[in-house]
Amino acid sequence: MRKIVLGFALLLAAGTFAHAGETPAPANAKVYFINIKDGDTVTSPVTIRFGLSGMGVAPAGTQVENTGHHHLIIDDKIEGAALDEAIPMDEHHLHFGKGQTEASVTLAKGQHTLQLVLGDWTHIPHKPPVMSERITVTVE
Repeated sequence: MRKIVLGFALLLAAGTFAHAGETPAPANAKVYFINIKDGDTVTSPVTIRFGLSGMGVAPAGTQVENTGHHHLIIDDKIEGAALDEAIPMDEHHLHFGKGQTEASVTLAKGQHTLQLVLGDWTHIPHKPPVMSERITVTVE
């Protein structure tokens, strides 16, 4: 009986923790900016609306197939081995783990690059990654 309980506990633990970059995304999934585009001039704070097709939005910590939550990458990029790790949380990596689909973001005057990255329930990009094009905006 003890072996059965231990085996069941190990099975539950294995199903609970995602491995880096292993949460699948449909091939047609896309994330994009709804209300801003490359080359736009904006004022701060800027409201940014996040678009998503081919998948659904779910809060961080909610493990549901074909869902994720938005991350806004400011003046940085996520590539290479970073695609297999949880997206950091700092002034260059904003998390919208409650399932938000828009945000008011304060940006300093000047040029900034912006990119949306969909993270799985543990903040790790999907496989393949669901990322928008990087755009550049100028803040007046």
